[in-house]
Amino acid sequence: MECPHLSSSVCVALDSSRFQSGSPSSWCCGVCRSNKSPWVCLTCLNVHCGRYRCDDFVVNDTKMGLVQKVREHLQSLENSALALDRHRKRKLLESSSNSSKLVKDSGVVTAHCATGLRNLGNTCFMNAILQSLSNIQQFCCYFKELPAVELRSGKTAGRRMYHTRSQGDTSVSLVEEFRKTLCSLWQGSQTAFSPDSLFYVVWKIMPNFRGYQQQDAHEFMRYLLDHLHLELQGNHSRVIMSTLSEGGLQSSPGDKCCINGTSTIVTSVFGGVLQNEVNCLICGTESKKFDPFLDLSLDIPSQFRNKRTKNMENGPICTLQDCLRSFTDLEELDDTELYMCHKCKKRQKSTKKFWIQKLPKVLCLHLKRFHWTAYLRNKVDTYVEFPLRGLDMKCYLLEPENMGPESCLYDLAAVVVHHGSGVGSGHYTAYASHEDRWFHFNDSTVTLADEDAVAKAKAYILFYVERQAPASADAKL
Repeated sequence: MECPHLSSSVCVALDSSRFQSGSPSSWCCGVCRSNKSPWVCLTCLNVHCGRYRCDDFVVNDTKMGLVQKVREHLQSLENSALALDRHRKRKLLESSSNSSKLVKDSGVVTAHCATGLRNLGNTCFMNAILQSLSNIQQFCCYFKELPAVELRSGKTAGRRMYHTRSQGDTSVSLVEEFRKTLCSLWQGSQTAFSPDSLFYVVWKIMPNFRGYQQQDAHEFMRYLLDHLHLELQGNHSRVIMSTLSEGGLQSSPGDKCCINGTSTIVTSVFGGVLQNEVNCLICGTESKKFDPFLDLSLDIPSQFRNKRTKNMENGPICTLQDCLRSFTDLEELDDTELYMCHKCKKRQKSTKKFWIQKLPKVLCLHLKRFHWTAYLRNKVDTYVEFPLRGLDMKCYLLEPENMGPESCLYDLAAVVVHHGSGVGSGHYTAYASHEDRWFHFNDSTVTLADEDAVAKAKAYILFYVERQAPASADAKL
């Protein structure tokens, strides 16, 4: 951000929530008076929110290291606040039962044990995905148990520091910032956490998400998982393999679920395999191809697209099973997708069918609610009914007879919801299950939710966790 008084200035991002209520009121934008994500110019002390000048991120520091000094001062303030929060939490746990953590305020039950994520400027798409992933225990626990990556050296080594934006590209780690963000959730020591360091790394390595405009949560999730996978493959291979082995997750270079090489926790948890069958309608030649996937994108069948709520009476309700059947049903490819038949030696009309060859441990289902028309991207606002427990995937498998009775059942872990009419606008929230209770995550606000509210949500992304088969008597012995 450029200072309006000077052609080139050094600015530092401040988190106004770290200051007590008695602090100066000047920590807000001098243009719009917003106190969200303020930036202060170290030359003239002008304060702006950073959204009205440009979308560039400040990466320089002064020769005297003023930016780092400000960060270190903020760190000391935060450490003091965290120590006070921990003391209060211990007192609360000693004097009250678990049920007393729930406080009713204007009819809304607030969850004191949960931690929200501050909106840094249209970052609800990121917050909804992070909260969903944080409640997938097998995935989240892996990252939380990783050793911290020390990005600094010298006199600051070993100290918990703010992420220094003046560091070079080689010092940023998506895995490390993702780990720190997950560790900050569900501690109960603060009501909201600011993922600004993680967002900075996202800007650094994912140029598509730079700026403060609204983004597609599904697109962000795919970029996030892909980059976590690549970084884990490249920089943490020894830690990955040892942690996977300790956690009972087997990986091998020949695993069909692998994407771009060796398996990681990303492919071990989210990785499945599709079998794509294409049949030439002229000569009958069959072609089979195995495709790894991290999620499945499902069309909402056209016959349901006018039914926007569960209670509307104009026709049957669209179910998740309808979307899955539409995905796996045999379809004839149109003239723009003619199949190159190796026997006929030319492109021919053909049929295509998907089978699921291998189910993942966590099944991520993306409902394709946005589609392009001639001029813009519209939203399909159809309500899709989905089960909270016992989603049976057996009928979509290539070889269902080889699966046990429990191994095809999935229970819902999290739901991402888009509110609004278009992909470039609106708002994202998430529902997630934690210790048998449902929570609604709306940026900084986290509230308890009942199952009816979850079931009525217009899901955009659904995360289902494989139900564990009960241990047999022989295994117990």
